Amino acid sequence: MKLRLLSAGFFGALVTFAGMDHLPLGGVPVMVGKANADDGGNALRAPSVPPARAPSAAVAEEYELARQKGTPEAFELFIARHGDDPLAEKARAELKRLAR
Repeated sequence: MKLRLLSAGFFGALVTFAGMDHLPLGGVPVMVGKANADDGGNALRAPSVPPARAPSAAVAEEYELARQKGTPEAFELFIARHGDDPLAEKARAELKRLAR
């Protein structure tokens, strides 16, 4: 009998020290809900992720940077990275022009 009372007392102490906001009946800590809310208790919207850029836009930007730099090394690097892209032909033409 003493063992049951001791176990019940120990369990009661654990519940008391853990606090009621630790695990509600649903099993999810209330602190998660509090962390996802603003100061007024309203749930915050998840941050939106910007849409991915088109790969062709990144290649065009890289070609423009090589063209602005205007060095053979910049065009060679562009051709090495994007040899199959249509802009690689322009880069090859610029490279030939620089070699003259």
